[in-house]
Amino acid sequence: MNDENDAPVAVIGLGLMGQALAGTFLKAGHPTTVWNRTTSKAGRLVAAGARLAPTVGDALRAGSVTIICLTDYQAVHELLGATDAELDGTTLINLTSGDSTQAREAARWAEQRGARYLDGAIMAIPSVIGTAEAVILHSGPQPDFEAHESTLAALGTVTYLGADHGLASLYDVAGLAMMWSVLNAWLQGTALLRTAGVDAATYAPFAQQIAAGVAGWLPGYAEQIDSGSYPAEVSALETDARAMAHLIEESEAVGVNAELPRLIKAMADRSIAAGHGGEQYPVLIEEFARPRND
Repeated sequence: MNDENDAPVAVIGLGLMGQALAGTFLKAGHPTTVWNRTTSKAGRLVAAGARLAPTVGDALRAGSVTIICLTDYQAVHELLGATDAELDGTTLINLTSGDSTQAREAARWAEQRGARYLDGAIMAIPSVIGTAEAVILHSGPQPDFEAHESTLAALGTVTYLGADHGLASLYDVAGLAMMWSVLNAWLQGTALLRTAGVDAATYAPFAQQIAAGVAGWLPGYAEQIDSGSYPAEVSALETDARAMAHLIEESEAVGVNAELPRLIKAMADRSIAAGHGGEQYPVLIEEFARPRND
């Protein structure tokens, strides 16, 4: 890590997240330059010691690293492509939300113009930026990450994923899939128990216990997926499918929506029909990996 704690940084884009990023750099002692199309959004930061760049080009020249946090990748291309700012020799870290294809295309675009480029994803809300709770993912050339790791560490828990610029975006959506799946399962259970007068607060500790227990299975299940072998060490998929049917029946009997368990059972039924009923649950990766057009 080559950076000093007072390395200058620039932040382009001052939405709620961009303001949180810039404010955190300021608090950590980094000379911070900011730019935003609507300059009024920089007022609080300027009052706290930030420098407002008159142009995007000026912002790019101001820091040892430039953080970009805009609405989408199209906005990034429109902003940097429309300016006469020189990108050659700059280091760009793009924390704009997008997909892995956009990240790889942005990396090629930036590198063709002589810039060093890292793509990133912020797994946090603005209020926790600057704490360990803020997980910020980075992907791209490792030397470029390591050169600025100590500066980036001011923002939270920074993680390097690999040289593929698309990895941060993929990890981002994979994390969202986990989040929504856990929450949706909890809501399904909560809806079931409310029919018997059990409130969400009473059910939540039990749900936490189950979620933590299932999380403990993941490393072993990952070994099965990576090896392509799914011996039924705990339960066969056909047994799980019978439990899914019970969940569907119970949901319908008490008047609770059964769409989610029906979806998962349909995937299990296809896997069983393909001859995988005697294998363990992770064999469903074959269904998740196969696109459905109907």
